[in-house]
Amino acid sequence: MKKFLLLILICSAQAIFSQTSQKGNSKDNKTNVLSEDNKQSPEDENQIYNTAGLDVAPQFPGGIEALNGFIKQNFKNPKEGLKGRIYATFIIEKDGSLSDIKILRDLGHETGVEALRVLQLSPKWSPGKQNNKIVRVLYSIPMTIN
Repeated sequence: MKKFLLLILICSAQAIFSQTSQKGNSKDNKTNVLSEDNKQSPEDENQIYNTAGLDVAPQFPGGIEALNGFIKQNFKNPKEGLKGRIYATFIIEKDGSLSDIKILRDLGHETGVEALRVLQLSPKWSPGKQNNKIVRVLYSIPMTIN
């Protein structure tokens, strides 16, 4: 039951932070006006998308299996025999780098700090695309520690 509630929490966090505002209904009541040559406003360029609604989802070089191998190779378990999952979210930037890394749940014993260190070591990902434009993407991952 706890896992189910945590999964719902992660999904709802992604949905909340990836919602788009309608043009003309921004928080500060300013209208989003496109320039004459149809460029996006700076607010639209830095918008964070959810992985579910993208045309092309971001991907770790080599796929999910390579990501799991990277984590297994670089994660140093601070306590012998510690097993479980660490849940993290981060933003994959337009250049493929990771930013705003947050550990949602860890196993204690400094596992959250170690997971943060490993994610910061991550090579650049292939970024996500929406309407043939590279966009910033919020990504959630469970890291299994054996």
